[in-house]
Amino acid sequence: MDYFESIILGIVQGLTEFLPISSSGHLEISKAILGNDFSNKESLLFTIVLHFATALSTIVFFRKDITEIILGLFDKKNKESSKFSISIIISMIPAVLIGLFFEETINSFFNGNLLLVAVMLYVTSVLLYLSDVIKLDKKEISYKNSFIIGLAQAIAILPGISRSGATIATAVVIGIDREKAARFSFIMVIPLIFGSMAKSIIDNGIIFENFNLLSVLLGFISAFITGLLACKWMISLVKKSKLYYFSIYCFIVGSVIIFYSLKNGI
Repeated sequence: MDYFESIILGIVQGLTEFLPISSSGHLEISKAILGNDFSNKESLLFTIVLHFATALSTIVFFRKDITEIILGLFDKKNKESSKFSISIIISMIPAVLIGLFFEETINSFFNGNLLLVAVMLYVTSVLLYLSDVIKLDKKEISYKNSFIIGLAQAIAILPGISRSGATIATAVVIGIDREKAARFSFIMVIPLIFGSMAKSIIDNGIIFENFNLLSVLLGFISAFITGLLACKWMISLVKKSKLYYFSIYCFIVGSVIIFYSLKNGI
């Protein structure tokens, strides 16, 4: 993997992790465009590094919120922070269960199946459209709602379904304020990213020997910087109900992928 590919993939990950257009789907598309000639270990290591970069950008952006969440776990007097902290934990349950019991099935989806990516982008497009046209009921993030949003996050493991798009759209559809929905969506994924990274490293025994460290570092930096920018931009777009732009984008990209796949017999 050369330096240019590292930077491009880092930018793609940083932008698409927060923008509702599916980071996994766009990484699959980007790898296909770049030739998809990465070895399994190289691809896995780079994916872990990129996810760590975007997780770190989330922590930096929401550092005050995360501090309150951590303190809320130990402060019974602050009921609001404590409730939010427990809600984050509840939201993780569906994705953790699916990750533990269906890991092999999930991994089989990430093998360059562009048609699957296209269909899931259509699903993302519909979800984003609904999130903009739905009327809010001003509900709070209850434990029940947290679990429902967690189910959306678990389904978004499929390549082509945007995790942020699915979770924010689901939260908005069930009546949660858009800004709260976006904040909850971005924070709830942080523990899962670190858990997934740790599991991948333990299972595969990944080390940095025989890897181009500068290439990995460039990918990390580009993903971190673009992640910060995308996170700020996404919060603003959600508040202004501008997600239909991404709905149109996902529909167009999905259609292009289907045309390309059918034309080339993929």
